[in-house]
Amino acid sequence: MNKKSLRAGSLLGGLALSLGAAVLAVVPVADPPAFAAETGAAVADPIPQRTEGAGPYNRMVLRNAIIIDGTGAPAQGMVDIVIEGDTISEIAFLGEPKAIDNSRRPAAGDYDVDLGGAYVMPGFVDSHVHLHTLSDGQGVPSDYILKLWMSHGVTTVRDVGSGGRPIEWLVDVKERSAANQIVAPRIEIYPMFHDILGHMPNSAEEGRMAIRQAKERGADGVKFIGGPEDALLAAIDEAEKIGLHTTMHHAQPSVSYADVLDTSAAGLESMEHWYGLPEAMFTDRQLQKWPNDYVNNDEQARFGQAGRLWVQAAEPGSEKWEEVMDTLLERDFALSPTFTAYLTSRDFMRMSRARWHEDYTMPALWDWYRPSRTNHGSYWFDWTTEDEMAWKENYRLWMQFVNEYKNKGGLVTVGSDSGYIYNLYGFGYMQEMELLREAGFTPLEVIHAATQVGAEVLGVDDEVGTIRVGRKADLAIVEGNPLENMKLLFGTGALKLNDETGQVVRRGGIAYTVKDGILYDAGALRAEVRDMVAAAKAERGLPEGIMPIAHIDETE
Repeated sequence: MNKKSLRAGSLLGGLALSLGAAVLAVVPVADPPAFAAETGAAVADPIPQRTEGAGPYNRMVLRNAIIIDGTGAPAQGMVDIVIEGDTISEIAFLGEPKAIDNSRRPAAGDYDVDLGGAYVMPGFVDSHVHLHTLSDGQGVPSDYILKLWMSHGVTTVRDVGSGGRPIEWLVDVKERSAANQIVAPRIEIYPMFHDILGHMPNSAEEGRMAIRQAKERGADGVKFIGGPEDALLAAIDEAEKIGLHTTMHHAQPSVSYADVLDTSAAGLESMEHWYGLPEAMFTDRQLQKWPNDYVNNDEQARFGQAGRLWVQAAEPGSEKWEEVMDTLLERDFALSPTFTAYLTSRDFMRMSRARWHEDYTMPALWDWYRPSRTNHGSYWFDWTTEDEMAWKENYRLWMQFVNEYKNKGGLVTVGSDSGYIYNLYGFGYMQEMELLREAGFTPLEVIHAATQVGAEVLGVDDEVGTIRVGRKADLAIVEGNPLENMKLLFGTGALKLNDETGQVVRRGGIAYTVKDGILYDAGALRAEVRDMVAAAKAERGLPEGIMPIAHIDETE
């Protein structure tokens, strides 16, 4: 792959934005949105104007590619991909990799890139994100998060709640992304139900009113967590009536009257995580068995007991297991498991010492992760081997259900829920792909879930999610075969021994991300993030490398 030409061009003439036949009009940074003053909401940190990326061009050609088109079809190549503006206009098949027929090549573009046999996939769809800001507990700038997503090939996200900020704040970010004023994926907006009116709706009418207001204010859907039964079920019904998408985290305080069978019967389209699913498969009880001294607001107790829930449900293959699965399949219900969100619960050491934390995790985010009784998801007050063993079994049963659901034709997406529990933006998405592989998905099924299925569940599959003529030019490009090794997709790549030199080489990481026909050097975006992290550490006087967790070490 010839990256030299792109990087050289990116440093000249306004970062390649003014080169040749580029059709981009650079738009100045928008003024702070008026809604912030009107609502009195905290103004989020500014997202800088985009200076990265080449294009879009009247005609750009990506040459010598192998494509995984997202439909579930096997890899195909070699091909040349022609992009006109923001749209794929031609896919020219050149013959098999060792017998290329150059007479089939399309004419030169205004900007050509030789990919040298790199693998090209549709841009990834993350079905569960939170765009945090400096005003949130995570203490990280939104630009940091957006660039971690984009540098990992994530070009579409579903934001399911952003710190209680007004819907209008995220609408503004979405519009700036759509205009490519900022480096950011496409954004689908699903505010939390209890944030829409500024309080949890307490009647059926209030529930319906919240849904109507969310749509009027620019939401694409709504994420539920709970609420009074009449308000919750009426809101789900209203959303279906007015064409607003829905998903839900079935929280324990409401799952006794609103498990996944109850909510899907009311019209809910999809679920986050897995709460509400095992409860629908109870056969010898109505409620989860909690210790008598259990208090739901104690997060270690809550997450500890959550890891002991699947064993209380019907056994795999049992009549109840199959009944619940078949009912959800009949309702065309989608699962967004977010396996990676809980991965620390089964292996604290692995997640808290992941390779990427050293260079990519902000100090403020590290503080957020550290055991705390006030930070959500920082429940490591006294996490034990027994807790981890319980979670390992929890995963085994959970993964079996999700894999069987997929095998029967069910919709399963890839969602990361990063920013909590040592789960880092961008990297967590790649971990979710590997976890689906662990659950039993084939590599092609994982990429299908990350692309076409995700786009279908979000209702944007007419524009993104597959590589085909007429679709938006949103692509993730990697050197090497991700079907053989998904670790190539991580920003930290994979290790490989050079047998000639005896040296160990780290290779991989998304090479290019294309969004709306704009070609981004993903490695350069990751370098920007590393610089942000290094600057934040220097400001605190912290050394390079991994940061400690414990304030006091009594083992020494």
